[in-house]
Amino acid sequence: MPICPAIIMKTKSLKQVECRTESVFIPLTIPSIMAQHSPSSSSSSSVCLTLFAIVWVLFTQTTDSLKCPFHPQDVLPLLPRQVSWPILNSLNSAVDLLPAFVGAASSPNDTVEWKGACFYENKAWMEFHNKSGSEFGGGTLHIKVSKAHSWTCMDLYVFATPYRVTWDYYFLSREHTLEFKEWEGKAEFEYVKNKGVSIFLMQAGMLGTFEALWDVFPLFTNTGWGESSNIGFLKKHMGASFEPRPQPWVTNISVNDIHSGDFLAISKIRGRWGGFETLEKWVSGAYAGHTAVCLKDSEGKLWVGESGHENDKGEDIIAVLPWDEWWEFEVNKDDSNPHIALLPLHPVMRAKFNETAAWEYALSMDGKPYGYHNMIFSWIDTIDGNYPPPLDAHLVASVMTMWNHMQPEYAANMWNEALNKRLGTKDLDLPDILVETEKRGISFDELLTIPEEDDWTYSDGKSTSCIAFILEMYKEAGLFDPIASSIQVTEFTIKDAYTLRFFENNSSRLPTWCNDGDIVKLPYCQIKGKYRMELPGYNTLDPYPHMNERCPSLPPKYSRPANC
Repeated sequence: MPICPAIIMKTKSLKQVECRTESVFIPLTIPSIMAQHSPSSSSSSSVCLTLFAIVWVLFTQTTDSLKCPFHPQDVLPLLPRQVSWPILNSLNSAVDLLPAFVGAASSPNDTVEWKGACFYENKAWMEFHNKSGSEFGGGTLHIKVSKAHSWTCMDLYVFATPYRVTWDYYFLSREHTLEFKEWEGKAEFEYVKNKGVSIFLMQAGMLGTFEALWDVFPLFTNTGWGESSNIGFLKKHMGASFEPRPQPWVTNISVNDIHSGDFLAISKIRGRWGGFETLEKWVSGAYAGHTAVCLKDSEGKLWVGESGHENDKGEDIIAVLPWDEWWEFEVNKDDSNPHIALLPLHPVMRAKFNETAAWEYALSMDGKPYGYHNMIFSWIDTIDGNYPPPLDAHLVASVMTMWNHMQPEYAANMWNEALNKRLGTKDLDLPDILVETEKRGISFDELLTIPEEDDWTYSDGKSTSCIAFILEMYKEAGLFDPIASSIQVTEFTIKDAYTLRFFENNSSRLPTWCNDGDIVKLPYCQIKGKYRMELPGYNTLDPYPHMNERCPSLPPKYSRPANC
């Protein structure tokens, strides 16, 4: 046992340490750590792991008046992976990767104060100067940090204006400075003078941030690890259950039982789209991340309309595809492990569905780009009721600023045009949009909540996400009559769509192959997937004017008031 003597010596000395630490709840007992992470083939390794666990407990249980020379979390990376990672995973998650807005510093008379992850007393203020001799000068952001909980911790920060994003970390208790040699121009100078430099704290600290990076990375990997990470994230943050279904996991479908207007809810749980959908589900409360719709032509052939189909050039477009082609891809070629449910229309809605108008709309959109312009605006309806902590409008603005610097064309496509629509302006880039918003006396979070309008036309035409494409088709086909003119379907999330009372509510009318072989009879037909698909609130809401324009969506309950 080469490493154990050193551990024993450290354990003896630790008994004499008198220090105070933050109390930390660890939902792992020593026996459970041993059972899950010690190699059964090596008794010496088991002993060593036990001793490491004892060291951890001694550290977290010491209670006296002196400041601890280091916090237990600070030294976790020095411990064997078998011990450190279970503990880290119990303390941090992918959400810890998101910085939290703590305030904005604008002048020496407007001091911002907050509690950090490492330093418990912090304050910041902005001092304007003209050391550069430029027209509008520059400034120094002063950050005074004190009362660290240990000698080895540090705080990591992100600082942002509409024109720049930077970061810094602080290890010593003293006053630190961040220099802005000169402002980009009058617009940035006026913005900082009135609104300040936004300050974001990485809440998990340096170590927790790296742990969160490790936690979020697998969400986007096309591996079993990635799949289990996505499932774990959704279980933890949304309360999803992912109960296994009996085989076969692919249904033998009769296309004769599928009709125009039937809805396809899709959930991908691995790879690039799996990771993206996981985050989309978390912020919106939807238990599906993609959608498509069925259409039958005059000869009875079944087709699928889909916004978000990837063409041969790798572009995401709107496409109308033969069912056989679409289904064969989903079963045999889609490596994101899609889970798919068919939601048949109710007979009354099917009789109301104008198939000719639906086809005209679908063909008019065929080949057009996916609706990136308005994708995020279906989610953001309120000033503070749609952002799972630590997300907020300040962070959204800063992320937009970063993307604006790194990928200006992407940023313009994702939000600049849509924000211009809300302001009634044209061709303003993001910094100018933020400045214009401030000039008008409205906040950026208010700007984000302005409802999208279905008749807005962007530089590349009408913009519809996967769900907006389907609901616009429903609108054209008459399903929202007689209140269609007061419904903006681009404000609907996927959850908003499957909760509409448009679908079959009598299980005896579902196709005979629907949920065949499963003892749990879902109210819809799951046709692919290892796990049962959950759609909370399915088929419960009748449409009403201005539906879903002012709805909160906070996890884990995603409660919504009536008629929002």
